[in-house]
Amino acid sequence: MESSSTGTGTGSGRRQATRQKLYEAAVTLIAEQGFSATTVDEIAERAGVAKGTVYYNFASKTDLFEELLRHGVGLLTASLRRAAEETEARGGTRIEALDEMIRAGLVFIDRYPAFTQLYVAELWRTNRAWQSTLMVVRQEAVAVVETVLREGVERGELSAEIDVPLTAAALVGMVLVAALDWQAFQSERSLDDVHSALSLLLRGRVSGSR
Repeated sequence: MESSSTGTGTGSGRRQATRQKLYEAAVTLIAEQGFSATTVDEIAERAGVAKGTVYYNFASKTDLFEELLRHGVGLLTASLRRAAEETEARGGTRIEALDEMIRAGLVFIDRYPAFTQLYVAELWRTNRAWQSTLMVVRQEAVAVVETVLREGVERGELSAEIDVPLTAAALVGMVLVAALDWQAFQSERSLDDVHSALSLLLRGRVSGSR
């Protein structure tokens, strides 16, 4: 998974590159065999680093996974925010911004399917050490959508009757579940095809257009 920030020095850049390798290795292995079955030795081997390197960067396997969640959802949040900002910059409506955010979400999921599967699975688990972190990063992603919805209501583009928090969560959930279904059961469809279908749903349900 790509970095959400750029290191300011050579040492920092090398460490970030190492952490990237560990994220990639961890997300692939855990998606394949589960968190409990995945060992630090396997993560190190898959990443092509020494076991000690894992512990140099992360206190434990749990810490690595928690940071992986932060990192991955951070990338998703950044892509959603960028889609909204770029739409605003070219004078687009808030509904157009939501549509572009749906596309950005699909692009992210298409690029990082293993992470998305892990993220969705962990949302429904309980008693995990990283549960509080997961809820925080989830809310950060949903909050970006909430902001655009509120702006749409304020501008008169969306109905004032919209339940903003619930609608934002529903839109994020729609993209996640639809994209996973697309990849698992309808892989013959293109990203443009899936985006078009969700776009029609957005404009019909959120904007109230026919």
